[in-house]
Amino acid sequence: MNDLPGRLLRLLSLLQSRREWSGAELAERLGVTDRTIRRDMDRLRALDYPVTGTTGTAGGYRLGSGRNMPPLVLSDEEAVAVAVGLAGAGSGGVAGLHDNSMSALAKLSQVLPPRLRPQVAAVGATSVVGREDQPQLDPARLAVLAACCRDREIVAFDYESRGGESSARRVEPHRLVALQGNWYLVAFDPGRDDWRTFRVDRITDVRPTRHRFTARDLPAPDAATYLTESFATATYRHWATLRVQLPADEVRAGFYGRWLPGRVEPAGADACVVHLTAESPQLLVQYLAGVVALGAEFTLEAAEETAEVIRRVGSALVTG
Repeated sequence: MNDLPGRLLRLLSLLQSRREWSGAELAERLGVTDRTIRRDMDRLRALDYPVTGTTGTAGGYRLGSGRNMPPLVLSDEEAVAVAVGLAGAGSGGVAGLHDNSMSALAKLSQVLPPRLRPQVAAVGATSVVGREDQPQLDPARLAVLAACCRDREIVAFDYESRGGESSARRVEPHRLVALQGNWYLVAFDPGRDDWRTFRVDRITDVRPTRHRFTARDLPAPDAATYLTESFATATYRHWATLRVQLPADEVRAGFYGRWLPGRVEPAGADACVVHLTAESPQLLVQYLAGVVALGAEFTLEAAEETAEVIRRVGSALVTG
């Protein structure tokens, strides 16, 4: 009985970490009997935690949503992550998040254990810089998508493509990724029988379906790598090809913090070919400037419209 408070906290932490647990799983994790788990669930309910349970072979326990938000139990790593995330919130393009995040951070700081404060201070000293023109997002939309990723729940939504075409999608969400000021959803689309990425600001009418799915193997080490590789292989209207007198690894390592929006192909031990593509010639010129700034000799091939923009920018830099 002396271990009861600690066991209840561990039980609550497990319930908060996953959508549903079986009684046998919880009993094994906590080293107790199924009967003890049932009693502990009754104790949590008596403390106003909305624990629901079902019987039978497929039965389990779930921490539902109640009228009030119950206390959260966070590990040290989770507490640091939440504190740092709140400190950087407001610059990530989520409309109206800043004031709420500062209020939540103040409450968390009051109860943060002293041993964790140096970690939060060290990581929180970094800055997250957003673009003024980046799209503003609804926090509720991100929250729903994140929950569907966590719970492996199929989600439906309407999506507007880069060209302005609208379509209804029903996908298996894998992970949310923030890159270059935008949020993206990496998901498997059964209708296309392939993996896809979706700009979250182009997603509307998000609808969880309550249908679960079995996770698939992502064709990349992680979602961030898949996203950047997708961008590198995408084809847009404007393009340019450079032959650079540097090894491919040096070009990749020296370009925009190792993220290069294009393909880099080795062309011998001391040279490579860089294929760049972008939605606008102005954006493509920015990418080109990043490669040229590496200081190596190069030759350039580009579509005429893009080449004209490059010549105009180059002339302005020389005469300016």
